[in-house]
Amino acid sequence: MSTTEKTTVSFILNDLPQTLAVNPLRRFSDVLREDLGLTGTKVGCDAGDCGACTILVDGEQRYACLTAVGQLEGHNARTVEGLAKNGDLTALQQAFLDEGAAQCGICTPGMLMAAQSLLDRTPNPTEAQVLDALGGVLCRCTGYTKIVEAVLKAGQTSSSEPTPSSGSAVGSRMVKVDGKQKVTGEEIYSADYTPEDSLWLRAIRSPHPRAKFTLAQPEKVLKKYPGIIKILTADDVTGNNGFGIY
Repeated sequence: MSTTEKTTVSFILNDLPQTLAVNPLRRFSDVLREDLGLTGTKVGCDAGDCGACTILVDGEQRYACLTAVGQLEGHNARTVEGLAKNGDLTALQQAFLDEGAAQCGICTPGMLMAAQSLLDRTPNPTEAQVLDALGGVLCRCTGYTKIVEAVLKAGQTSSSEPTPSSGSAVGSRMVKVDGKQKVTGEEIYSADYTPEDSLWLRAIRSPHPRAKFTLAQPEKVLKKYPGIIKILTADDVTGNNGFGIY
């Protein structure tokens, strides 16, 4: 199947039925963010390395960036937007707020979904089980301690060093002013916003290391694909067209 062909894909997303006319080979992360407007699922690496785009499919962790939307046919998917009900945070989301587990917020949706998958199977996990469940999601802010404490708290498992509840005692953790938006997926980052009439830029690189390639007859490409506005090559770069240290 070519990258432009479409078919019908039906699945359940956050308890609601979805039927999309879409190319089944597209990344589910792109479909979520671009077609359905669910930008709570973040894309950090687009290569299955960081885990920020972790969602649940039939209750199991899945990287949305490595999942073709066609693979969702007949399945049940859940994203961070599907956790809170009627504006009420889940115990896990509230624990993330209380323990300060959401900092920059990019990994938070993936962490929440990975943790939710664990709690659905093991309501009172051990610290070792939490660490194992979160192993596929990377965080560069917290050092993981606060995240682990939040999951243990949500599972009603006492951590080794209990902390005062937020705002109730000297030394307690302050709830982040934008914390709720981060644990619900409502926080909007620059990559989540696309101005009207904006153009998408795609870089086409050589498929082989250190190899050069030419794009034959760009005029024919533009004519065949009217959605393409312009094709730029190295010849369009003025001045010293090079890369490196000179």
